[in-house]
Amino acid sequence: MEGILIPPRPGLLARLRLWLAGSPGERAPDRPLEDAALVLRRHGDAILPLAFSYLHRRDEAEDVLQDTLLQYIQKAPPFSSQEHEKAWLLRVAANLSKNRLSYWKRHPQEELSDLLPGESDDPALAAVWDCVKALPPRYRAVIHLYYYEQYSTGEIAGLLGKKESTVRSLLARGRALLRDIWEEDENGD
Repeated sequence: MEGILIPPRPGLLARLRLWLAGSPGERAPDRPLEDAALVLRRHGDAILPLAFSYLHRRDEAEDVLQDTLLQYIQKAPPFSSQEHEKAWLLRVAANLSKNRLSYWKRHPQEELSDLLPGESDDPALAAVWDCVKALPPRYRAVIHLYYYEQYSTGEIAGLLGKKESTVRSLLARGRALLRDIWEEDENGD
């Protein structure tokens, strides 16, 4: 009879409020919320650029980062290693980014914020960044994961839920488009 009267666990928002208030309160016994801060320090520098490569807006990329951490707290999945954890977080971030793009397509809005310029002081790297930003999102993601995050095509396939041959095709087409954009940019200046 006592088991029936146990109050339900508070929702995610209530747990976050308790944690932020410093109260020991209800915490997930298998994964305290402090792990989210550790995950942010460990993998935030990988999640944010991936989200930005899809969305081209820093504020939206930051929202995806936050939503990814909320998914991490809410789902509390078990991981076999830090690489497994990073791969899961990147896949969640990619899916959340794609969901936002899909939403924007269905609900077009006038863009209010400027695109984040290349953060490099080197003009050549800034020019490359501009060319990558000009790519369609499906190519930007694989280019980012392959060159910036240094994932193999097999790992990218797992992260994005695609076949490895599809990832290789997307990389080849993305490189060809980058080459065209670069040449067009060089001839135009």
